[in-house]
Amino acid sequence: MSRVNFASHPFLLGFESLDRLIERTAKSGNDGYPPFNIEMKSEDSYRITLAVAGFREEDLSITVEDAQLVIRGKQNEEDGSERVFLHRGIAARQFQRSFVLADGVDVKGASLDCGLLHIDLERRRPEPVVQTVKITPGQG
Repeated sequence: MSRVNFASHPFLLGFESLDRLIERTAKSGNDGYPPFNIEMKSEDSYRITLAVAGFREEDLSITVEDAQLVIRGKQNEEDGSERVFLHRGIAARQFQRSFVLADGVDVKGASLDCGLLHIDLERRRPEPVVQTVKITPGQG
């Protein structure tokens, strides 16, 4: 049985990479941690907000890798700490959260405020392109 995908439609030429992107995104099963919001601030700007209580700036990294926004968090255990927990419900849990960015979407900045990591994105508007193709006489 062959797999049917949207990129196999005859009017969609060159969208094979988009089909692979959708497949890759579907396979990346995030466990829901940390929780996040995605907000549309205007027609061309977005904000992703992650709840990262307990993380400091130096515990977080934000990178763009192969059209994916990747946010990683890893808390360092305090060295030399003689703390004794009777109950430990707040774990120093590491995470990685990925978001696929469309062409022309850039990360404009990030800020950490009251345990919320805000990442601002902006879409560049491409200039409209009109191309005229000259028809040359055929050879046969």
